[in-house]
Amino acid sequence: MRTGNPALGDLTFSRLGSVARTEERMSIQGTTNKAMLLLLCVCITATWIWTSFSRVGNQQAVLPLVTLGAIAGFIVALVTVFKPAWAGVTAPLYALLEGLFIGGISAIADARYPGIVVQAVGLTFGTCLALLLAYKSGMIRASESFKKGIVAATGGIMLFYLISFILGLFGVRMPLIYGAGPVGIVFSLIVVTIAALNLVLDFDFIEQGTLQGAPKYMEWYGAFALMVTLIWLYLEILNLLSKLRSRD
Repeated sequence: MRTGNPALGDLTFSRLGSVARTEERMSIQGTTNKAMLLLLCVCITATWIWTSFSRVGNQQAVLPLVTLGAIAGFIVALVTVFKPAWAGVTAPLYALLEGLFIGGISAIADARYPGIVVQAVGLTFGTCLALLLAYKSGMIRASESFKKGIVAATGGIMLFYLISFILGLFGVRMPLIYGAGPVGIVFSLIVVTIAALNLVLDFDFIEQGTLQGAPKYMEWYGAFALMVTLIWLYLEILNLLSKLRSRD
């Protein structure tokens, strides 16, 4: 079983063993409920930092919290990946930290391009719902070749971002990719598409986890993994819309 989401690997469920009692097993409904709770955590801190930014009107005042959310959130995500049993604690903490990050980024973006956040949120959840319906109806199937393709594409994007970050430390920029020109927009469209298709792999992986009788705490882990993809998709859509709005 493969997924492009780094939180969900081939052995995530199989290494856990089986659980005898039905009430102690992972379920789709339980995972959905926990995903909603994580989304609420994101919204709480995102709204708080948005309000803070609106009150002072200075992005320098919120950048330390944005940076804290990004770095600490990444660390907590790594801990969750290596310790799935801790997800009941680390997943909500991750959501709260990521709320600081995306809330600050969103507030700054909306101050520059009014209304852009509403568009990004709508497109993110619209895409998620459309893909969920397509997956449940069988229109999109997570075949092995599909999984391998998305995993390879996701790995390539992550590697590109890593190289870009390292080069940026030495003052090397890639204006064509990150700019608002045709090349930059096409690149963002590709990344948004890959991020969206990772949702299909997440849906499939979580469903397989319930069929294999994964432990109850894996509901938190599954919800965490889904949140990772949703946040990535939202940020990429926000970036794409920012590029498009900058051309006006």
